[in-house]
Amino acid sequence: MTVDVLFPYYGDVELMKLAVRSVLRQTYTDFRLIVVDDGYPDESIPGWFASLDDPRISYERNEHNLGANANYRKCVDKATNELMVMMGADDVMLPNYLDWLVSRAEEHPEVTIFQPGVVVIDQNGASGRGLVDTLKDAYRPRGSGVRVLSGETLAVSLLRGNWMYFPSLGWRASMVRKTGFRQGYDVVQDLCLALDVVMEGGSLLLDDEFAFMYRRFSGSDSSVRALSGTRFGEERRFFEAMGDEMAALGWGRAARAARLHLSSRLHAGALLPKAVLKGNREGVRNFIDHLVR
Repeated sequence: MTVDVLFPYYGDVELMKLAVRSVLRQTYTDFRLIVVDDGYPDESIPGWFASLDDPRISYERNEHNLGANANYRKCVDKATNELMVMMGADDVMLPNYLDWLVSRAEEHPEVTIFQPGVVVIDQNGASGRGLVDTLKDAYRPRGSGVRVLSGETLAVSLLRGNWMYFPSLGWRASMVRKTGFRQGYDVVQDLCLALDVVMEGGSLLLDDEFAFMYRRFSGSDSSVRALSGTRFGEERRFFEAMGDEMAALGWGRAARAARLHLSSRLHAGALLPKAVLKGNREGVRNFIDHLVR
């Protein structure tokens, strides 16, 4: 079974190379690494990929920067096999990742999304766990080993708190092509995709086996947006839409979880003191607005 490893790229060159090498070190070798460079301003990158001289790798560079959402959608259009991964350009696959994914997919043909155990690292490769990861642990479904969730139960769980690590997820590509990434979302596009899949009848397998290293660092796009509070306007718009869509399905508990979006409000509340200390007036206004609405 060939796995399509989709690799939308824009960012730190050295971390990108570490991410690519982690894919090439997989013990499961039947994969395609599909790199779509969103025009990162470094002219050495095409030559570096050519120097790898690996027929499993395809590389192309966008003539104009498309932005994350559009580049993700472009990558999905290139997936032709049953299983796909949307690899983060600064994350690391542990050597067992693709072996884990293919094994779980064969054992559970009914499952659409696959979440392995994840180690969180910082920009230097050291342990990078912080408040966000503590909250993810709190919201993650209880239990151990392999468990499969679906329907309103899964929707409620994700709407209460997004405990997934998107770049580590494996997907049935046919379902992702069917739903696609909704346009208009740049921060919550990953959660939106998962919930669209759930609403289409998809299920998620959660496993404790560590197979992926997720990199979290203060310079990330989501962290910058979080400090200014600009991300929360998008989150609020998203949760309002999800509340309406869940209600239309008759999923009352999920609709209430979306409209409350408690974890999102708690996140804004946790960042408010930092914005006050830094004199970030925009952030203070946005955090308070998100808390009281």
